[in-house]
Amino acid sequence: MTKVIHTENAPAAIGPYIQGIDLGSMVMTSGQIPVNPSTGEVPENIADQARQSLENVKAVILASGLKVSDIVKTTVFVKDLNDFAAVNAVYGAFFDEHDVQNYPARSCVEVARLPKDVGIEIEAIAVRR
Repeated sequence: MTKVIHTENAPAAIGPYIQGIDLGSMVMTSGQIPVNPSTGEVPENIADQARQSLENVKAVILASGLKVSDIVKTTVFVKDLNDFAAVNAVYGAFFDEHDVQNYPARSCVEVARLPKDVGIEIEAIAVRR
C-alpha cells in the first residue's frame, strides 16, 4: 500500500512533488534542502546547511514510522565539491549520534545549482526490516 508522507517538521514542497513516499517495505524521501521548516531560514555555512538537510531527511523518515538507522542509501548533492570534508564530518556525526551500526550507502555529486541557491540537498531511502 503506497502512502504519501507529509510532516510539518520538514520544509513543504516548493513544486509538484511530495516530501516522501512510503511503499510499505521502503520509504523514499524527496531531496531535502537546508530550509528550517519553522523559520524558513537557510543557514549560511555549509556545515550548518548539511545538518539542516539531514534533520529534514530525518523528519520525513520519522513521519513514516521509521528511524534514522533504517536509512540504507543517501544521495548528497553539493554545489561545491570543495565542501566535501565539511559535509562529510557533519554527515558522519549525524549518523553516529543516532547509533547507526553501518553507515548508509551514499553517492555525493557536485551540481551546478540547487533550489533557492542552497549549497546542499540530500535524499534518502529507508527500509522496513
